[in-house]
Amino acid sequence: MKLATWNVNSLNVRLSQVEDWIKKINPDLLLLQETKQENVKFPHESLDALGYKSIHNGQKTYNGVAIISKYELLDTQNNIPGFEDEQKRLIAATINTNLGKIRIVCIYVPNGQTVDSDKYLYKLNWLKHFTLWLKNEMVIYPNIIIAGDFNIAPQDIDCHDPEGWKNNVLVSPKEREAFRKIIDLGLSDSFRTLNPSEINYSWWDYRMAGFRRNLGMRIDHILVDKNLTDKIKISTIDKGPRNSERPSDHAPVMVEI
Repeated sequence: MKLATWNVNSLNVRLSQVEDWIKKINPDLLLLQETKQENVKFPHESLDALGYKSIHNGQKTYNGVAIISKYELLDTQNNIPGFEDEQKRLIAATINTNLGKIRIVCIYVPNGQTVDSDKYLYKLNWLKHFTLWLKNEMVIYPNIIIAGDFNIAPQDIDCHDPEGWKNNVLVSPKEREAFRKIIDLGLSDSFRTLNPSEINYSWWDYRMAGFRRNLGMRIDHILVDKNLTDKIKISTIDKGPRNSERPSDHAPVMVEI
């Protein structure tokens, strides 16, 4: 099973890039973030023509998450239950595979803006409620994969300039602690599990020639439960789409299980 996650930073702008990438890579599952589309505008028909089912939890201009799948998508869910939030940041579904039932969760964690802002407090609160929900979800679904744009670089190795970014959003101690609490539920960071010392990034700022100079961060992650960890064969970051004309500032992150 080949699964990928990709913050596309507007599906209106990058649908053709997504379609071309799907045709080239042929993933079994593709999880998207920042679709920036209302549900009525999501291109289900185009994806169906490529052989994929799809579900979407979106809103106009901001946020938005989707699961695109060769498998039937069952027991679907939008948002964190019990957490009042107008922002569309979570979608989940269950698939039946030769490995058994697997719960797929696609998330777009808030950015946080700055550590002294209300948006940072919202980010921490969102992560707290997400972790509480996920703990229960993992009891119901022993096999689970959580993937998306976490907006957290878990370690200094995941940031091009740890000293320069120190105590800023994406790398602050409280965000990293929140990430560790998610991992401690019984999950593994698939990329770091297979590539313990590799320096590679999934996001580069549009400014200051960030991609050309490799001023990046690894903030897009695929977390898998311990039942699936030893079945991970490959975990990579595909920088190809970041070289496209009018690219997303993120690159797809992939695993094969």
